[in-house]
Amino acid sequence: MAVTVRIPTPLQKLTGDQGEVQCDGANITSLLADLEAKHPGIKERICDETGKLRRFVNIFLNEEDIRFLQGEETAVKDGDDVSIIPAIAGGC
Repeated sequence: MAVTVRIPTPLQKLTGDQGEVQCDGANITSLLADLEAKHPGIKERICDETGKLRRFVNIFLNEEDIRFLQGEETAVKDGDDVSIIPAIAGGC
């Protein structure tokens, strides 16, 4: 069993139009590396040139924001759900 990664609509063209994909990893960093290995080009949309998450990308592990856990070092296990959510800004 693997971790289910939910892909936002703007990035689904990189996952063959799949809204959910299965990836493996011990933590968010290694999970994103596996996501990139399976779907080349997606990591550059999520991470900056240093490999850190872009500030407008939010990642949730089982509905908890990883910023309030251990960030990119947050451990994941089989059966977890990870959601990649781009921040939305707006207003007048």
